[in-house]
Amino acid sequence: MKALVTGASRGIGEQYATVLARDYKCDLLLVSHGDALQGVADRIAAEHGVNVQAYRLDLSEPDAAEKLYAKTKEIGFEPDILINNAGVFFFNPLTETDMERIEQMLMIHVMAVTKITRLFAKDMCDRKSGYILNMSSLSTWMAFPGIQEYNATKAYINNFTRSLWYELKPHGVHIITVTPGMVNTTLYGLPENLRTLAVKLGINTPTERLAKKALRRMFHRRKKCMPGLVNHIFKPFLAHFPDWPVFLIMKKIGKYQK
Repeated sequence: MKALVTGASRGIGEQYATVLARDYKCDLLLVSHGDALQGVADRIAAEHGVNVQAYRLDLSEPDAAEKLYAKTKEIGFEPDILINNAGVFFFNPLTETDMERIEQMLMIHVMAVTKITRLFAKDMCDRKSGYILNMSSLSTWMAFPGIQEYNATKAYINNFTRSLWYELKPHGVHIITVTPGMVNTTLYGLPENLRTLAVKLGINTPTERLAKKALRRMFHRRKKCMPGLVNHIFKPFLAHFPDWPVFLIMKKIGKYQK
């Protein structure tokens, strides 16, 4: 099989690529604008004996999806699996956030995911086979200051993907939405000691555990995946979270704004 993974230069995307190569022997096309991308591709190829190609691309560009699709045609790479993992995160009041950062998140989380899914899903439908995994977030069910754009765009991905499940199923194509809570990456800007503590408490999910569970559920053709028992416990309370602790938390976490 062949798999295309976006946001693959670090974190969850790198782990998806590693698990796909190691456990499923997939040839890979890794996509990111990060400097580390080629090194990740070389490491995975050397360690797991699969063909890995790297394509540096900024998915916030308006025509990024078309460029990516054209690249796969140019190199003859027809993915059986599409992992829409690329994402950005920042914690800021909307009125203090630069327009460029707002546009970047909207382009990556909404436009890129939608257009990339559209282009590759059409080919998969024509072949009557394929898998698509879209990364959403537990924050889909949260209304929380500082991440107002993040949780809104992740809610879009969740609803977009779950609706597409019905459209694609008759064509033999499976799509799944993954909604993790906190994941043990540098994305949130937390110091290492707090990340380690959160893993021990079961709040922060290790990237390998997330990737393995999400892929396993994808191949079992499940509609959704929410790794971590604690997230299943928290989810029912998120929509009814009272206002007063939100304002209290706001005063404590300003140092993590970025």
